[in-house]
Amino acid sequence: MKLLMSISLLLASSAWADGLSFQFKSPSFSGAGQSAHYLTIDEQERSRKIAIQDEVEARLNELEREAENTTLAKFIRNLESRIFSQLSRDLAESLFNSEGGGTGGVIDLEGNQIAFVNTGTEIVLTVTDVDGAITEIRIPIGTFGICSAECGI
Repeated sequence: MKLLMSISLLLASSAWADGLSFQFKSPSFSGAGQSAHYLTIDEQERSRKIAIQDEVEARLNELEREAENTTLAKFIRNLESRIFSQLSRDLAESLFNSEGGGTGGVIDLEGNQIAFVNTGTEIVLTVTDVDGAITEIRIPIGTFGICSAECGI
């Protein structure tokens, strides 16, 4: 019995107990490193939004390019180019042809006004754009092979 008592004394005096403690590992719950955690989440959300915006922009640009490269769009661009070329050729002939060109005229081109006057000594070309800005070009007649009937050449 003495032995049993000795063992029980040894065992009773060496036993220690500690309380259970629970800690969350997520910073959202524990508060430790919480601001860094929030910044990480914010950065992920922001970069995802930017990626989505870039993807939408890229798709819109691709659709725009596809619309510009259709056969009909190419045909219209080519036709416009040829019409403007013919228009500028006709204008140049009217400016410098003293026999059939006349003394002046006005052309309205997409809101821009192009006026020309052949004074006999010079040709005055006045371009007024949509905003009202005026550009005036004066071309002397009789130089560079350009002459009207009044030059006597």
